[in-house]
Amino acid sequence: MVCITFMSTTAMAREAPIFLVAHPDVATRGLNTDTARAIFAMRQRTWPSGQAARVFVLNNNDSVHARFAKEHLAVYPHQLQLAWDRMVFSGTGQAPNLVRDQEEMRERVATTPGAIGYLEREYLDDSVQVISME
Repeated sequence: MVCITFMSTTAMAREAPIFLVAHPDVATRGLNTDTARAIFAMRQRTWPSGQAARVFVLNNNDSVHARFAKEHLAVYPHQLQLAWDRMVFSGTGQAPNLVRDQEEMRERVATTPGAIGYLEREYLDDSVQVISME
């Protein structure tokens, strides 16, 4: 008897790490999970230095967005969406800026003062700075 097991392509493929990125003028070099979660949930509207934070995200259905939310913020994408919807519908806040792909994410973060977003390694370049997660 021969037993054959198959691994899913997801399990076989090593997923690229996702990095928190910011506009080059952001003075903050590291964020803890709670602060990053508060910024991406749009509850905290400034960087720890006091500079206004401009949040950029990919669509909820994007696998990079889902991985970032789960791995770096310890929340599910639908939880972020619920928080954004609650603020928008109650008039107490706004949703983050939505971008179509990682190339647009890099471009918008690089050109928007105070911007924060996330990118896989292959999309990183000198136009954005990586923010460490503490």
